[in-house]
Amino acid sequence: MDPVKAGGGEVVFRELQRFGQWWIWSIIVAVAGFAWFTAVYQLFLGKPLGGRPAPDWILVLIWLLFGLGLPLMFISSKLMVAVRRDGLFYRYYPFHLHTHRIAFSEIKKAEARTYSPVMEYGGWGIRYGWGGRGKAYNVSGNRGVQLELVDGRRVLFGSRKADELASAINGMMRP
Repeated sequence: MDPVKAGGGEVVFRELQRFGQWWIWSIIVAVAGFAWFTAVYQLFLGKPLGGRPAPDWILVLIWLLFGLGLPLMFISSKLMVAVRRDGLFYRYYPFHLHTHRIAFSEIKKAEARTYSPVMEYGGWGIRYGWGGRGKAYNVSGNRGVQLELVDGRRVLFGSRKADELASAINGMMRP
């Protein structure tokens, strides 16, 4: 479910992000293309690949995982974040089955910042940072909103509108 539609309350901020980096899509297309090529070449044209070709069932499995599954996963992946009067709502589809909520009473601090996705979190996606950096939900870019929660945990949400997101969160945190 979309974080905006989960529950009720006025939406103050909403952002939907998808993977759009050309280099990620280049890798996905290359891997999927190879899976399709090997499956078609051996299964449909009947020409085994290499001196010790893989059994047909393995090629079908590779085709399902990498020829269909990988592209479909990236096409459907999206990070949805919404700030409403009753909290910060987020969902990283298809990895989250439900929308998650962080109540404003759980947030100690929220600030927009520039970060290094690779150096701090090991890349994009749902990531765990090194050295107490906490968890990150990011899709692209190097801007986001760092939350410091009352219990000491840290959560970063990547955002193309980091300043607006931080402003919306901070505006809702004030009584």
